[in-house]
Amino acid sequence: MRALSLPRIVSLSDVATPLVLVELPKPRPGPGEVLIRVAACGVCHTELDEIEGRTAPPSLPVVLGHEVVGYVEAVGEGVTRHQVGDRVGVGWIHSSSGDLRENVSPEFQATGRDVNGGYAEYMTAGADYAYPIPDRFSDAEAAPLLCAGAIGYRALRLTGIRNGQRLGLTGFGGSAHLVLQMVRYRFPETEVFVFARDPEQQAFARELGAVWAGDTTDHAPAPLDAVIDTTPAWQPVVEALANLAPGGRLVINAIRKEEADKDYLLRLSYHDHLWMEREVKTVANITHFDIQEFLPLAAQIPLRTTITTYPLEEANRALLELKRGSVKGAKVLVMN
Repeated sequence: MRALSLPRIVSLSDVATPLVLVELPKPRPGPGEVLIRVAACGVCHTELDEIEGRTAPPSLPVVLGHEVVGYVEAVGEGVTRHQVGDRVGVGWIHSSSGDLRENVSPEFQATGRDVNGGYAEYMTAGADYAYPIPDRFSDAEAAPLLCAGAIGYRALRLTGIRNGQRLGLTGFGGSAHLVLQMVRYRFPETEVFVFARDPEQQAFARELGAVWAGDTTDHAPAPLDAVIDTTPAWQPVVEALANLAPGGRLVINAIRKEEADKDYLLRLSYHDHLWMEREVKTVANITHFDIQEFLPLAAQIPLRTTITTYPLEEANRALLELKRGSVKGAKVLVMN
């Protein structure tokens, strides 16, 4: 089978083609597993963190990709919840302890990092961590829901936002554009304020219903009760804290932060950024409960995933565009 393999940790500033197209044996499902013929796989910022070593895979080479939609090709021993031909999705969580805290369990294993993922024609997954995909979505439309959407759903819950309060979104890519739609559905009286560097992203946010959109360094026209940060940088964290109302909460939805602008943290002021019971909370991975709850909600809303598609062979181009911030919505690899 064709697959894109990461052979070594590199900087995308120095290497434009970190992934190599290879031929690998078609995997076989073990007990409790399903073999999936991959139809589409989203491109996530976490892949940049893997490639550049901020969340390095434990061994190399590895096949990346954890926003996977495909069709069950075969089932392993003991599998009863899926049948051949079922359409399923797989997210960042490959396996874990199975309880409500499985996202922070030492047993947590990540798809496309600890095991081979969806930048390939086939992959295996645990049957308990493969989820039915609502018919409302095409394969490519559904792919970003498995991480960008589901982790955005978890981040939104962690804000504790209530209807009528003000929410900020820092960064407006694959996850935030779905969160904004969730907010408009679940909290219709909540105003959403978007901070993004790209004027096109700002316009996109207003198109989806943001009441205001400005640059990352701008101040919102009103204090915010909560902010979700989805950026890879430190500057937006400090700027977001300055926009919080007393008692407000910043939720950082990122696995790692890049080191390039860490000196910006020197501007952090206790009085201006943290005092008055402001809080900072981080999102750590995701549970299978999040994905199970989120996918039916996504169909009920229904969420509109804005995507740009690429053939599998052009994954490196998609990753470089993501690195450079050329994002409107989400990027998705599609198989022939």
